[in-house]
Amino acid sequence: MGNPYLEGNFAPVADELTVAELATSGTIPAELDGRYLRNGPNPVGATDPATYHWFTGDGMVHGVRLRDGRAEWYRNRWVRSAAVAAALGEPAHPGPVFEGMDSAPNTNVVGLAGRTYAIVEAGSRPYELTDELDTVGPSDFGGTLPGGYTAHPKVDPVTGEAHAMAYWWGWGDRVQHLVVGPDGRVSSAQFVDTTGSPMVHDLSITERYAVVYDLPVRFDLDEALAGARFPYHWDDDYPARLGLVPRGGGEVRWAEVEPCYVYHPLNAYDDGDEVVLDVCRWARMFDRERRGPGGGDGHASLWRWTVDPATGKTREHQLDDRDQEFPRIDERLTGRRHRYGYAAVGLTGNDGRARGGIVKHDLHTGASDELDLGAGSGANEVVFVPADGSTAEDHGWLVGIVYDAADDSSDLVVIDARDVTAGPVGRVHLPRRVPFGFHGNWIPNVAHEEPE
Repeated sequence: MGNPYLEGNFAPVADELTVAELATSGTIPAELDGRYLRNGPNPVGATDPATYHWFTGDGMVHGVRLRDGRAEWYRNRWVRSAAVAAALGEPAHPGPVFEGMDSAPNTNVVGLAGRTYAIVEAGSRPYELTDELDTVGPSDFGGTLPGGYTAHPKVDPVTGEAHAMAYWWGWGDRVQHLVVGPDGRVSSAQFVDTTGSPMVHDLSITERYAVVYDLPVRFDLDEALAGARFPYHWDDDYPARLGLVPRGGGEVRWAEVEPCYVYHPLNAYDDGDEVVLDVCRWARMFDRERRGPGGGDGHASLWRWTVDPATGKTREHQLDDRDQEFPRIDERLTGRRHRYGYAAVGLTGNDGRARGGIVKHDLHTGASDELDLGAGSGANEVVFVPADGSTAEDHGWLVGIVYDAADDSSDLVVIDARDVTAGPVGRVHLPRRVPFGFHGNWIPNVAHEEPE
């Protein structure tokens, strides 16, 4: 029995590389001084196609170091959980795991308080990595993280606080809003009651609120006891709603939405008394297809929800009907009113073959620009990196990894965010293909003091 998440460019790579001075084409902007890192599932050993779920593969982080217009190195490293270390014949990296859950985080990789972390949701703690992507070990942020963490912290650009919405089936019908300060320590941990035990992949923040997506994909204890690797599924009886958690303390306010699922919001902001949320909305999730997103459950499109916290009413309308995911903004505007957004789009060429692309949305005018990245290139998340000294929202670079099915290779591409349709201004030719995965980030090379 085949499994699409173990085939083609979803298939794992079998080893780790360290390669210096990579070949490039075009121009790599000299101001890009830092590391682009990307995380994704890459099972370390043989896995059963009949039971494998894409979300459960061991995490592997790929990284490229840019400086002075050069690509100094490429590295890929498995995150060494105890099981991964044992499979590789290495000693474990002991540290504070939560409730015995010691996975190799496979969903995101971020810089927080001068340190690099591979992160995942559902109860596992972050794994700290060195700048060269070697594993340090699991982290509880200096003894301050009470449980597991999230795959998607949101950093407030003004306060420097990283907000997270953590979930774990053992907490029952609640999730936990966490705030990590600029010092890398948890400053606040608040439980929020939910309808059931939902899968909460992401959150939004505004200047006033942190937003809980309490939507109809929930934990199923019977499936877990029966040995399911991924015991979450769609529930028609589960109400779809948003929880507005006041950042300054106070009662959570709830608003209903039409049944759907959201992995990734684009952004959110306060608009007078109302709250505006732009999200990639799926009509259903893990209903027909249980090995990964999509399949018989359709695709995501861009929607805007406008919430009145006083009445709990939500106005919903579609902003764009294209198949799109992995939305990003200029993160200097996280939680503030934004104009531009970028997302990975699925395209179909004249030959009927699937193609990947990038769309740039102008949410003030409703216009959009689309870049076709070629047949089989996949879902290409890009991250926005501001240009040196820039103040304009789209003055910067889009950076991400793109797969080329024609020769089974991957490039790190750099695109001018002001002119997306012109295509990459520069490419770093990676020494191996990078399997389709989840999330990446740009971590600039800035001077910092190590946290205590």
